[in-house]
Amino acid sequence: MSGAALLDNSVAMARSCTRAFWPFPFRFADRNRTGDVQMPSLTSHPLFLFIVSFVAMSVGAYAGAMLAQRHRKLADDMRDEFNVVQAATLTLLALMIGFTFSMAVSRYDQRKTYEEEEANAIGTEYLRAGLLPDTDAQRVQTLLRRYLDQRIHYYLAQDDDSIARINAATNQLENDLWMAVRNVAVEKQTPVIALAVSGMNDVINTQGYTQASWWNHIPLTAWSLMLGIGLFCNLLIGYGTRGQIRRNAVLLILPVVIALSFALIADIDSPRGGLIRLAPINLIALSQSFGS
Repeated sequence: MSGAALLDNSVAMARSCTRAFWPFPFRFADRNRTGDVQMPSLTSHPLFLFIVSFVAMSVGAYAGAMLAQRHRKLADDMRDEFNVVQAATLTLLALMIGFTFSMAVSRYDQRKTYEEEEANAIGTEYLRAGLLPDTDAQRVQTLLRRYLDQRIHYYLAQDDDSIARINAATNQLENDLWMAVRNVAVEKQTPVIALAVSGMNDVINTQGYTQASWWNHIPLTAWSLMLGIGLFCNLLIGYGTRGQIRRNAVLLILPVVIALSFALIADIDSPRGGLIRLAPINLIALSQSFGS
């Protein structure tokens, strides 16, 4: 069997195994609507990332232990130098994980902030729309309620088809909202109408800010660097181990810790994947106030 066939079989087995643990579809690479290749979505599925990283780190640790047994073990005079290198590498890995975790948390907080700003912009424009002529005010407020429902659906959607439909409906509603206030502004250029136009501009802008924050993820190069340093750390841990490999369960401690760290970072960084989700609490509260 050729190398390409082996690779295809390995990818197929990985996908089938992951579907048993993870109900949402995933892709190793995807294309957007313009045909551009997007980054692999491995980090969008924390559970799958945990499994892959744990297996990779465990293999690295046991490979280092086997390498130490087959070759000459470290002498006592070299043990101190080896411990220094090992400690420095582990420290570098800890710093990388800490910085990456901070990046993920800052992006999560940014998405929360934009959700609050989006709710404030919609609520303010809803009040300003009441200053328009009666017919135009009712039309704009009706469109805003429909627009608010689509924004809530956007935060709660999971599958690609639903997200595509929501984005299409959102774009259409934004055009309708802008044309509604534009027509009024063309007929009557007053300070009150200018407030409504400015508020509608804020509604559309905040949606763009939200979309940009959801696209903003930890760079793939940072993930690759962390994975490489993690593998090297486990290799050093395995190489410096003492005792039989089969009885040395300590080799699995570091892979578990690293895999959990990677999964937590990916969970926070992914708006839709994993357990940590961003609930549109401000948008829902605004929708309930409209209903009352």
